[in-house]
Amino acid sequence: MVDGKSGVGTPVEGAPERSGGAPSSDGRDRASVGADTEVHGRAQRRRFSAEYKLKIVREAAACVESGQIGALLRREGLYASMLADWRRRCEQGGQHALRAVKRGPKAKAKNPLSGKVAELEREKRRLEKRLARAEAIIDFQKKVHELLGIPLKSPDDDESDS
Repeated sequence: MVDGKSGVGTPVEGAPERSGGAPSSDGRDRASVGADTEVHGRAQRRRFSAEYKLKIVREAAACVESGQIGALLRREGLYASMLADWRRRCEQGGQHALRAVKRGPKAKAKNPLSGKVAELEREKRRLEKRLARAEAIIDFQKKVHELLGIPLKSPDDDESDS
């Protein structure tokens, strides 16, 4: 029931009392006043050490009665898929296989010749530009000779002069 004058809530008969002591000046429990109600920007991925994973795998292996593994997982706040993955990795490679696995795409091995190939491609582009410039100069010289009426000597003419 709420008192109309003060606005402070009074406990209703038969309702369980809140833990944390007496209400604060604004009518809320003191325990809830200091509670962290801020929403944090981004959740953090849980990380488990290899020793912890091995401990859980061993505890799960020791479970013999029905429901013990489920109770273990609930107590530790784990998923069955985590346990299955840890068991599989433990069987395949032992304790060192339980170490943290780097997430994301695997880095591709760098080809040792890729640096040389890139260098040769740059050289090829440079030489192609130089060739294009030389061909443009030769075409220009042909046109100038043609406009001025100067006959061009061919390489065959040079051989016949001797």
